[in-house]
Amino acid sequence: MYEKVNPMHPDKLADRIAGALVDMAYAKEENPKIAVEVLLGHGFCNIIAETSVHLAVPDVTAAVRRIAGNLATAYHEVPQDSHLAKNQEATVRCGDNGIFKGTPVTFEQKRLSGIAHLIYDKYHYDGKYILDGSRLIICQSNAKSGDLENMFPGAEVNPIGDWTGGSDVDAGATNRKLGSDMADSVTGGGLHGKDLSKADVSVNIYAWLKAQKTEHPVEYSCAIGDETVGGVPYTEIVETAREYIRSVGGFERFAEWGLV
Repeated sequence: MYEKVNPMHPDKLADRIAGALVDMAYAKEENPKIAVEVLLGHGFCNIIAETSVHLAVPDVTAAVRRIAGNLATAYHEVPQDSHLAKNQEATVRCGDNGIFKGTPVTFEQKRLSGIAHLIYDKYHYDGKYILDGSRLIICQSNAKSGDLENMFPGAEVNPIGDWTGGSDVDAGATNRKLGSDMADSVTGGGLHGKDLSKADVSVNIYAWLKAQKTEHPVEYSCAIGDETVGGVPYTEIVETAREYIRSVGGFERFAEWGLV
């Protein structure tokens, strides 16, 4: 079974805002150091950024409003921790401790992702979808249930009735929908709001890509400061992840759907 949310789910709005700020940092420097956390809902958006690159408040506010609407935005920016900064002084080293897993995407996961994209193309609003064998559950805001039932005969559509959704119904937070983003590859690290030195981003992407290529699960572990992970130079892992992020259009676009 698998659950997928679309880019307008409040948690994904938070991921997208975090990604937009990371894109801003990369527009200023080739290898910035940044970690962003976003909490939004009910008219407010609170952001903390630990960053080596200053981001102007008007630019941050504009990104929030473009992605999530006219939310009152509080932005708090602090320097990156000095120990973390020193770790990266001489070369690109692993920026996290962690374990990471890449797993081939299943037919069921591909099918539900396709359904989510299809619905989102028509209804550009908050939605969540579940596929459990033959059972398809569709919760799509701002859509008539009858129309969705015609699109997907036999599906369970909006079980408690038509609804409006969005961040006035449900608060959103960064990296809370990793199951949607990573399917069976979920471990402890979040994909969004971080630069490429963070293993949560680069090693997760590298492991996922390798699993799709080999069609076998792969696992890695690393300690902060490592220059190789699984026998692979960390610089190579970072560049593989960089190319993937570029291929999807940047960190904000990556945050829309994740890896699946």
